Amino acid sequence: TGGIKKVFTLKKTYFKDQLTLTGNKAHFTIAVEGNIGSGKSTLLQHFENLSNCEVYEEPLDKWTNVKGHNALGLLYEDPQRWSFSFNMYAQLTRIQAHMKPHTQAVKIMERSLYSTRYCFVQNDYICKTINGFEFAVLDQYFEYLVNSGRVNLDLIVYLRADPETCLERIKKRSRTEEAGVPLSFLQALHNLHDDWLIHKKYPVPAPVLVLDANYDLDKMKETYNSRSQEILFGRS
Repeated sequence: TGGIKKVFTLKKTYFKDQLTLTGNKAHFTIAVEGNIGSGKSTLLQHFENLSNCEVYEEPLDKWTNVKGHNALGLLYEDPQRWSFSFNMYAQLTRIQAHMKPHTQAVKIMERSLYSTRYCFVQNDYICKTINGFEFAVLDQYFEYLVNSGRVNLDLIVYLRADPETCLERIKKRSRTEEAGVPLSFLQALHNLHDDWLIHKKYPVPAPVLVLDANYDLDKMKETYNSRSQEILFGRS
């Protein structure tokens, strides 16, 4: 418990000093990336009460209620029909998260506009749940948003977990919309995350910190505590 208390009692001056060391930036923006079930929400929840740190989890409430429509549920029920619509809406909610003004020194987001494009949209195109025209529209929309200058990141934390581990976690949390997620889908997303963040097949907008996320919750909390400076400020 001592380690946990130490992390959660950091003072404002500590954040100010650490941010100075990362290039005299007033604010630091982090995207936590990884497969479905890799533990992204757990990382955000671990740091959410930390002084001068704000977190933005994925907007599941928006995705499951678009003026009464469960967009996420529709996507999983019939991806051929709904992938394009969902990705358009997902990109909208991503840019909204990116554009939220900093209220604290460190801003941590669950995923980013970039993973929507390079992992999820790319997978839909490969799997042919969106066609060439739909892919072109989503890609141009993405490029426009990126070129707006409002989606800058200072660090990407990649929680890299085996697809089998992710599937077990998905089963345990029992979200209705995720009930039918197959292992093959998680394997495809795992490969695309690796292609992007490790093999650099697609542009990487910020330095990447890769964490092995296959461990249980207690072990992951130990990792978050021991590597908090790397996670929050991009420095060891």
